[in-house]
Amino acid sequence: MSAYGLRDYQYDAMKRLKNGNILCGGVGSGKSRTALAYYFKEQDGYFDENKYEPMDYCKVKDLYIITTARKRDTLEWESEMVPFLITTHKEESLYSHNVVVDSWNNIQKYVDVKGAFFIFDEQRVVGSGAWVKAFYKITDKNNWILLSATPGDTWQDYIPVFVANKFFKNKTEFIRNHIVYNHRVKFPKVDRYLETGKLIKLRNSILVTMDFKRHTVSHHEDVYVKYNIQDYKDLIRNRKNPATGEPIKSASEFCYELRRIVNTDISRQIVLMEILEKHPKAIIFYNFDYELELLRQLCGSSGLNVAEWNGHNHQPIPTGESWVYLVQYTAGAEGWNCITTDTIIFYSENYSYKIMEQSAGRIDRMTTPFTDLYYYHLKSRSGIELAIAKSLREKKEFNQSAFAKKHYFQNN
Repeated sequence: MSAYGLRDYQYDAMKRLKNGNILCGGVGSGKSRTALAYYFKEQDGYFDENKYEPMDYCKVKDLYIITTARKRDTLEWESEMVPFLITTHKEESLYSHNVVVDSWNNIQKYVDVKGAFFIFDEQRVVGSGAWVKAFYKITDKNNWILLSATPGDTWQDYIPVFVANKFFKNKTEFIRNHIVYNHRVKFPKVDRYLETGKLIKLRNSILVTMDFKRHTVSHHEDVYVKYNIQDYKDLIRNRKNPATGEPIKSASEFCYELRRIVNTDISRQIVLMEILEKHPKAIIFYNFDYELELLRQLCGSSGLNVAEWNGHNHQPIPTGESWVYLVQYTAGAEGWNCITTDTIIFYSENYSYKIMEQSAGRIDRMTTPFTDLYYYHLKSRSGIELAIAKSLREKKEFNQSAFAKKHYFQNN
C-alpha cells in the first residue's frame, strides 16, 4: 500500500485527478477509496501506515457524495471513510464540516449548496433531465469529480460533463458544432459526429483512468437448455397473449411472452439445480417477477438459505454453507459486492450489456479471496435468446422493437 492506504495504481490516478475529472476504473477497482483520498489530499490531509496528518480545520470543505440508493443504505461509503477518520456523524468527527451521503433520487436537495466538494458516484448524468439540470447547478458552485466504470459509449454521453467543465455553453452548442442528424428517420438519430479530434482531446483532458490489473480469472460458460418449441411457434403464429387470449399489442409484450416460454422451461430449472450442487453458494440474477416466484420455490424447497434483493425486498447476502442470493438486474446490478462466493448464475440475460458487465463485477473485487470466478449463462437456442446473445457480444442494447418487427409485426 502507498500513502493514503492506496495501491500503487490508485495512488497514481489520485495524483492525476483535478476538479471536474471523471475517475474511470473497472468494477471493483477501488474508485471510492481513490476519490476519498483525493478529497482528503485537497484539504491538506495525509496519512500512511506510520502517521496521520489531519485536514486543515480552517478550510476543509463540506463533502457530499451522490451515489446509488443501495450504496447509501448499506453504508458502503461510510466504511470507506474510516481510514481517513471522516464520518457522517458530526458528533463523532474530528472535524466540524458536513459529510452527507445521499442517492441520485435526492440530488435536487443540494442545488443550493456552495463551496463544497461533491463526489458523483456511478454515472447518471446522461441526457437533459432533472438530474442533469441539478448536476449543472451543483458543479457551477462547487468542486467535484465523477466516478464511472463506463463513462460513455457515444459522444452524446459526455455532453453533461463537457458542459459542466465549460467546454460548451450548453447542449445546443455541442449539437450545433459536432452532430449531424439523419433526417430520413422520424426520430432524432445521429448520422455522424464532426471534429472528433477536438472531442478526443477534450475527453482525454478530463478522463483519469486507473490501470487496474486484476488477480482474478473469469470463466464464462454458456449453458444451453431446452425450450418448448411448439409453444414458441404458436405464439409467433397466433400473436395472442397466452394468459389473456388477447392480441399482443406491443414489442415489449411480444418479447416478454416469448421469454416467459423459454425461461420457465423445466430443463432450465434442472440445470440450475445441477450447478448449485457444484456451487452451493451462488448469486442468481434474473429479470422478471415470474422468475423470482419460480426461483423462490425451487431453491427454498431444496433447503437452501434464500435471500433477495429486488424492488420488493432488500435483504442482506446470506451466510452459511449453502445459500443463494436472488438479485433482480435493475435493482442490484451495481452498488454492492460479495467476496464470499465465486459463482454467479445468470438465470436469464439482461437486454443491456452494461448491466451484464456490472452484474458480473459484484464478485470480481480486489479483496476477493478467490482467483477463479465462475459465471454461468443459462440460455436456449430460441430465436429471441440467440438475438439477445448476439447484441451482448457486440456490446449493444437488445432492440425489442427491431426483433418484434422482424418476427411479428411485419406479418401482422
